[in-house]
Amino acid sequence: MSFILDNSRIFLNAFTKYGVNTPLRIAHFLAQLAHESGNFTRMVENLNYTPKGLLSTSPFNSRLTIAEAQKYGRTADHKANQQMIANIGYANKNGNGNIASGDGWRYRGRGFIQLTGKANYEAYKRYSGHDVVGNPDLLFQTAIAVDSAAWFFAIYKKLNPLADANLMTAITIKVNGKTNGLDDRIKKFKHYAAQNISVELLKKKAKPLPNFSSVRTYAWNWLTPYKYKNT
Repeated sequence: MSFILDNSRIFLNAFTKYGVNTPLRIAHFLAQLAHESGNFTRMVENLNYTPKGLLSTSPFNSRLTIAEAQKYGRTADHKANQQMIANIGYANKNGNGNIASGDGWRYRGRGFIQLTGKANYEAYKRYSGHDVVGNPDLLFQTAIAVDSAAWFFAIYKKLNPLADANLMTAITIKVNGKTNGLDDRIKKFKHYAAQNISVELLKKKAKPLPNFSSVRTYAWNWLTPYKYKNT
């Protein structure tokens, strides 16, 4: 909860922009993000698999041979080669090129909802104008991580109506592709639902934007909260 309140302006902007504007929608949205990001502690996909993990986890279990899993997975003798795991596992899907293209690693899961695949990066770029295709690490910025997640939830996957109907399993399948971590998502939903987080609450908590004396000296962009000197 403290992370949401500390970044209340960012969440408020996203909720307003994408219509995630009721306590029920907000609770479902935050539950999915909290699960995918380890309670807002990570913004990039963890591919630190053991060979056994690779051979039991989709999509890697259908893409890597036993020999490749042993070679690239984490063992007592070597670290996981996460780059190769991504390049093999995500090759030729979701808009990615082949293994040699490096797209699997370049467009691995980023942001709080783990936006994955070049096609998804391109779709968000077209909608938002943020060039996450040319610079995928933009998704490590808190504001863009939240904005992209709200876009994914409300626009790309159209989950606001499912949230209104309180359909947690259906929402999870849309976000995850399966029902991985469903129990934890439900637990997190109950936590955020009990907080009764609303747009009105965030408006009260949101810090006001800076009042610069001259727009010729400074420009404010809520997505990148820094001061820029004009050149």
